[in-house]
Amino acid sequence: MIYLSTILQYLTLGFTHVIPYGFDHILFILSIFLLNSNLKSVVIQCSFFTLAHSITLGLAACGILFPNSNYIEPLIAISILFTSIENIIHKEKNPYRLLILFGFGLIHGMGFANALKEIGIPKDQFFTSLLSFNIGVEIGQITVLILAYLLISKWLAHKTWYKTHVIYPISSLIGCIALYWTIERLLAL
Repeated sequence: MIYLSTILQYLTLGFTHVIPYGFDHILFILSIFLLNSNLKSVVIQCSFFTLAHSITLGLAACGILFPNSNYIEPLIAISILFTSIENIIHKEKNPYRLLILFGFGLIHGMGFANALKEIGIPKDQFFTSLLSFNIGVEIGQITVLILAYLLISKWLAHKTWYKTHVIYPISSLIGCIALYWTIERLLAL
């Protein structure tokens, strides 16, 4: 039997894991967004990312995969650093970007698994809880994308200076934060 309260609880947990508690996740999604402000393209990229993190999250939740947060957390920071640097180096979306995002999604899913492990998943509502959590994360990601679109690219993407005055500075700031997190998390090993 599926309980609406379980669906709502795990939808909310997934959403709040992105907004407001997932600052690193928000920066990763913004990095994906900045290289290509086309909302449809970015939603597709984020959906690839979600598919991948759903796989590792599900495997970890089933007890098949045992992610070690000591290694996963630095890798998550490195993925944010990589996407921010990619925004500065590339003029347009890399043809391999979906594969890269899929790989990063596998890593981020293990990070989600560690967070979800602390909360727990009811055994009698396992699939429903897991699916609801992932849908909540996706809704959180799409919310970040829509806000970024409405606040930034809708008004500025057509400007000739958009890349130099918007993408470069924001990506540089995200990259600096991700580099700090990478070093901080590696030193914690």
